Amino acid sequence: MTHPYVVHFNPVAFHLGPVQVHWYGLMYLLGFLAAVVLGEYRRRQGRLPVSREALSDLFFYGMMGVIIGGRVWYMLFYYAGGLPWIWHDPLALFRVWDGGMSFHGGLLGVLVASLWWSRRYKLHFFDTVDFVAPLIPIGLGLGRIGNFINGELWGKPGTVPWAMIFPEAHGEDLQYVASHPSWAPLLQRYGGLPRNPSELYELTMEGIVMFVVLWLVSLKPRPRYLVSGLFSLMYGVFRFAVEFVRVPDPQLGYLFGTSWVTMGQMQSLPLIVVGVVLLWMSRRAPTLPLADVAAKA
Repeated sequence: MTHPYVVHFNPVAFHLGPVQVHWYGLMYLLGFLAAVVLGEYRRRQGRLPVSREALSDLFFYGMMGVIIGGRVWYMLFYYAGGLPWIWHDPLALFRVWDGGMSFHGGLLGVLVASLWWSRRYKLHFFDTVDFVAPLIPIGLGLGRIGNFINGELWGKPGTVPWAMIFPEAHGEDLQYVASHPSWAPLLQRYGGLPRNPSELYELTMEGIVMFVVLWLVSLKPRPRYLVSGLFSLMYGVFRFAVEFVRVPDPQLGYLFGTSWVTMGQMQSLPLIVVGVVLLWMSRRAPTLPLADVAAKA
């Protein structure tokens, strides 16, 4: 194979005086802004009978749900120190600069925020979720770009033509070669093992494919639960599949003594089940009519 591409970017996009602005943070910001713009566009089409101010509240609560839910879930299921942090180091929950966010927790946080908001504005919960679902994949895709720029969450070694070298994985490369000597020549030749760029796989599936499908499906009113079901099913399937070529979190490894079951897969299985159930429920569900938003603009 030709010399693989080496993933080596400066994670800092620019400086504002003494403050470093990281690409990963910018990706979160761009994802949120994209959701706001597209959400307002859909609102003006009459996809949700609320005012602009009410929709702004939804986005604010949703953003809080992503941050709080994502962090708490990570600390409960992924934190290297395990659950004793709750008693011995509770402030670890707030040290977000040390890293650690979970999509599944962020999704749960958004759902809780959407439930509270829906009750406040007297809307059906799943009408809100159906409205929000097509807006999420852009943020997912941009987040994976941030992971790629940071050179993190890399995939397993592979010889596909697009395999890449992640310098941050060098220690793991050495361990892999120790148990798989046949890979030693590649390590010596390139200074690192070519790996599957799993971040780009997830960008493609969770970001681009999911956005295109959900956006096209939701171009016209659909039965309640349909769009939410598609989101849940697609994300669950895509995340479950990509975990086969993504290195598991080092503090967890593989579960149940296997060589392939990961925490990401275990937490994606319920999404697959929920997606199937919602799609089945949509067969006999009503369709939310387009609202007259002229008075609510």
